[in-house]
Amino acid sequence: MDGVRRAIERLYTGVCTVIEYGSFRDEASKITSQKERVVLANQPCRLSFEKTAPAAQGEQAAAVSQGVKLFLAPEVDVKPGSKIIVEQAGRQFTYAASGQAAVYSSHQEIVLSLWRGWA
Repeated sequence: MDGVRRAIERLYTGVCTVIEYGSFRDEASKITSQKERVVLANQPCRLSFEKTAPAAQGEQAAAVSQGVKLFLAPEVDVKPGSKIIVEQAGRQFTYAASGQAAVYSSHQEIVLSLWRGWA
């Protein structure tokens, strides 16, 4: 492991669980059904919050805008649209992977959006 990767991984203060939704076959019953499946658990990570702005008051309700990025090891495979639960700083956050990860030799960055349910 190179020095850059070690330095980045020292910043990982959270852990995440990645959940996918799809058709999965139960080998015991031979039944295929649509359900959630944990594909990764307790993966060290770090959330980074960007573009934090005060709530903008509209006619109906205040809208909050915030950019969230997840940092993970480069070999981890997170599909776009996956549900990601992150525990960091004593709190739990639920997000969706909003797109393809930017993968580097030392880490990967995934832009997240608030979890709103399976599409």
